[in-house]
Amino acid sequence: MLEKRTQVPGEYDADPDKFIYCLEGVADVDTNQITEVQKSLEELALQFGVASIYQTCDTIEGLEASLNTLIMDDHYFKEYEIIYLVMTGEANSICLNNYYYSFQEIAELFEGKLRGKILHFSNAKVLDLDEEEAQYFLDITNAKAVSGYGNAVDGLSSSNLDKVFFNLFNEDDDLFNVVEELHQKHYTACKVLDFRMYY
Repeated sequence: MLEKRTQVPGEYDADPDKFIYCLEGVADVDTNQITEVQKSLEELALQFGVASIYQTCDTIEGLEASLNTLIMDDHYFKEYEIIYLVMTGEANSICLNNYYYSFQEIAELFEGKLRGKILHFSNAKVLDLDEEEAQYFLDITNAKAVSGYGNAVDGLSSSNLDKVFFNLFNEDDDLFNVVEELHQKHYTACKVLDFRMYY
């Protein structure tokens, strides 16, 4: 399992208030290559001073193990406000190693473990939950919100909008303010990608 903490040179708070925990679904965790997501997280640290941890997984067991390790072993866990998932899938599922897992299955894996967290999906997968699916996920996991995009636009990554979202949240804890400001400042990108949040 690859784990990478982003470091920022120069004046930087080594003990920041908030972290992003990023888990990227890859074809093979043993292949060690720098992904676009890693580059984006490094930019997030350099531009905005938002620290992150990056890991990869290629199976549902890897996903579960990574999040369990984070929850059980990382004394900074309470500081991770956003869990950033970069994986393919369909409207209400994720895909790892050609297997699809529904949001219901994921909710049951992390029952009660995501209290107060925001689960944010990149536009590598479309996020489209009906009210019942979203409510079930939030109730079972205790997550504060699930966010992502309704459109997967060919050739257009959500990484720039993701960085803005993470930075806005770093500056303001109020979800409603963050979403409103994101739409005000980046209206076109929010519309094209169809930014959405379930809470």
